[in-house]
Amino acid sequence: MADIEPQAHVERATQRSAEPSVKPRRRAKALPLPDCVALVLQGGGALGSYQAGVIEGLSGSGIDVDWVAGISIGAVNAAIYAGNPPERRVERLHAFWDRVTGALPSFPIFPNDSVREFVHEWSAGFVMMAGVPGFFSPRMIPPVFATPGSMEAMSFYDSAPLKETLDALVDWDLLNNGAVRLSVGAVDVESGNFNYFDTTETRIDARHIMASGALPPGLPPVEIDGRLWWDGGLVSNTPLTHVLDHQQGELLAFQVDLFSASADRPRTIMDVAARQKEILFSSRTRQVSDQVMRIRQDREGIRKVLAKLPPELRDDPDVQALAARSAEDAVNLVHLIYRANGWEGGSRDFEFSTRTMREHWEAGMEAVAETMANAQLVAANIETGKSAAFDLVRKPLSSDHHLQGV
Repeated sequence: MADIEPQAHVERATQRSAEPSVKPRRRAKALPLPDCVALVLQGGGALGSYQAGVIEGLSGSGIDVDWVAGISIGAVNAAIYAGNPPERRVERLHAFWDRVTGALPSFPIFPNDSVREFVHEWSAGFVMMAGVPGFFSPRMIPPVFATPGSMEAMSFYDSAPLKETLDALVDWDLLNNGAVRLSVGAVDVESGNFNYFDTTETRIDARHIMASGALPPGLPPVEIDGRLWWDGGLVSNTPLTHVLDHQQGELLAFQVDLFSASADRPRTIMDVAARQKEILFSSRTRQVSDQVMRIRQDREGIRKVLAKLPPELRDDPDVQALAARSAEDAVNLVHLIYRANGWEGGSRDFEFSTRTMREHWEAGMEAVAETMANAQLVAANIETGKSAAFDLVRKPLSSDHHLQGV
């Protein structure tokens, strides 16, 4: 992400109309809210506790989400959000994350990055051997000795515990019939086609959430209506495209990224493993958000040119067709990006310890607090009907801090 000053960020925003919006709006503590507020949750395994912290932070900021979309662990957090009343969402998220990290509780650690990295990798190794309570457990018989075609032959772990956990924490009737729209992405194993299960079209249950997080070869595919499904992250680790393709009205989207596109140069083999995952899982996210803003800027240019045409050309069928194709509602995309600690290596997405979970959760809450403190540009865009993408969390670059702009 390029470093830009606030005024430059305003200049980058594309304006849908020269006339400011005058429609009354909902308001949160720091922001006016447009027609729809969406929460877009990426996949990332154990890093998903950062998303839970973001959800608690948004709730504390008075921001109600109308549409939550998730991939993999993002689908799990999204289901818990959509499947509980507002006053119970954070409590239920705590219940889930306390359950899945309960096998590796916190204990005193000498404050040294090398020590912490050793404990971090040891914890991840324990997960590989013992699984995660309430999530997945290791199979007693290795897949190579199982009957071909069986679930046992297609994965190293059994994800049945996740169904029990979801059924205990999610009200499926509320999820499917409540005010919050839910979308989760998965991949058809046989066709390779990517699909979103959406509560506007499908009655979602635990199978759909598990399908979205069925990452091979660790977890088995999930059968739904005769088809087998794998983790949506195999194709795209962000559901942003689905949300924008079905946008109706002005949109404010909080996209929670669990892998950062930019990082320091790796120095060790563990750094290499970590950086490889960051690039793999963040590249599609960056590509989608960059493409979205580029297309919107192009459409704004088209609308400006069309507005300069003489009146006698405005009824021309080709002009009207171009006007229709360039029309759009404003979107403001706010990135909340988890930036890993120096001791977190390539196993950070399956290190399910209580200590690390709490640190990720706290980081998510802090990211929301800092975003809200720097949300003036977003608020101005919402009020005036502009589109832009933002990363408003400050991070040290040298001796100063700067706003990060997409």
